[in-house]
Amino acid sequence: MSGAVHQEPLVRIAKRDSMPRGKAWGVRGLSLLLALAAGGLLVLVLGHNPLAVYGDLVKGALFTKVALRETVKITIPLLGTALAIAPAFKMKFWNIGAEGQIMAGAIASTYFALFWADRLPGAALLMVMALAAIAAGALWGLLPAVFKAKWGTNETLFTLMLNYIILGVEKYFQNGPWKAPTSSFPKIAMFAPAAQLPKVFGVHIGWIIVLAATVLMFLYLRYSKQGYEIYVVGESEATARYAGMNVPKIIMRTMLLSGGLAGLMGFLTVSGADGTLTENTAGGVGFTAITVAWLAKLNPFAMVAIAFGLAILQKGSNTIQTNFKIPASASEVLTGILLFFMLGCEFFINYRLIFRGKGENRG
Repeated sequence: MSGAVHQEPLVRIAKRDSMPRGKAWGVRGLSLLLALAAGGLLVLVLGHNPLAVYGDLVKGALFTKVALRETVKITIPLLGTALAIAPAFKMKFWNIGAEGQIMAGAIASTYFALFWADRLPGAALLMVMALAAIAAGALWGLLPAVFKAKWGTNETLFTLMLNYIILGVEKYFQNGPWKAPTSSFPKIAMFAPAAQLPKVFGVHIGWIIVLAATVLMFLYLRYSKQGYEIYVVGESEATARYAGMNVPKIIMRTMLLSGGLAGLMGFLTVSGADGTLTENTAGGVGFTAITVAWLAKLNPFAMVAIAFGLAILQKGSNTIQTNFKIPASASEVLTGILLFFMLGCEFFINYRLIFRGKGENRG
């Protein structure tokens, strides 16, 4: 109708110009308190003391050598995969396929662990397994990058679908040519000792590798020419082309790096943590790592603390399931509540709500 009056919405969302760092950390601190309070209500409903449950969660993840080692073991692939997707996400290439890239690397390294363990000395065997994992993960990451660069396909759907394809490949090997001949169940045999990573302080040396990768990724993204090109392409592909950058090449090169590092995490998992390949080798790490990278704002050093914090939640939740007889589903809900609040606070740091009748000049 020509005489209709436009009705202003009750609530609008507007992006903030910026929020002072102190205020932003205050919002994060408040969100953590709210998360603990909301989780405490769930614990109360289940008939337990929230303080006792939270205390046991932390104790079960940190307060014994065995628990701490298990927490570190959980942190390794989580941190490494967050580092892997960081350059792709900085380029605004939404790599949801780290789960599949981990599995691709795990499959490649498993081949050499099963069929080359008696042909190569231990150090050489581990090196070949690592290189094979990096190459397989890189190629699995390159595939969607080529289609994106050449034909503009949707990388989110492409990388997500590749996860299911490589999982099918693993199941084929597990149920077929790589099935342990002495087992009546479809499983792959444990690796020979020569194909398993050595330990330092009771944890496989993957923790040293991912800490080194953290420093290297920070330097790469912050100070290298390629890191700068990733930043420019992420901000504007048109600007990158105007500046003479080869955008398709940058996309493919970055996904080679992203997939290769994720593939390396597959090697660390099968050779360091599990000692074999299973359909749960990736175990959702590729998706959880997105949360780590997002909360850290793609800062590699911040990822260390966040990945370790999530590992504490995962390891501690297993402990409270046993000690308080809390169902696994409830434990997962508790973890989800904490993550929901921590992710949600970033919305209020970056955006603000404008109610009807309020001006837009308020922070």
